[in-house]
Amino acid sequence: MEQIWKEMFEAAKAVRNGRKISEYVEAGGVAAAVLSSSGRIYTGVCVDTCSTLGICAERNAIFNMITNGEQEIKKVLAIMSDGKAGPPCGACRELMVQLMPDGYRDIEVMLDYETGEVVTLGELTPRWWI
Repeated sequence: MEQIWKEMFEAAKAVRNGRKISEYVEAGGVAAAVLSSSGRIYTGVCVDTCSTLGICAERNAIFNMITNGEQEIKKVLAIMSDGKAGPPCGACRELMVQLMPDGYRDIEVMLDYETGEVVTLGELTPRWWI
């Protein structure tokens, strides 16, 4: 496994801190790390609300990357609430496709950190609706 995946896993693990923020909001049960084309790692955590105002960890990390002036994703890793890596949901996949319509198929996604299983977003999302 490439060293960068280990760095991304550790970065996501460092911000994953499941906690109740209020009666209506929980955060940090899932954490993500995104590697940009510049080689910088951006992190984010999920924010779950009692309505549709929440956000997934992957999108939070992507928005962190965008906030810092970048827009090209190379790799994505998410640590789920059970502590294992898992794939991004449909909304997160859709954001990545819309962000990089000509290059999303090459984004690498860590499916299983323990076994080192990596797929491309193109494999997970072979046909885009637009």
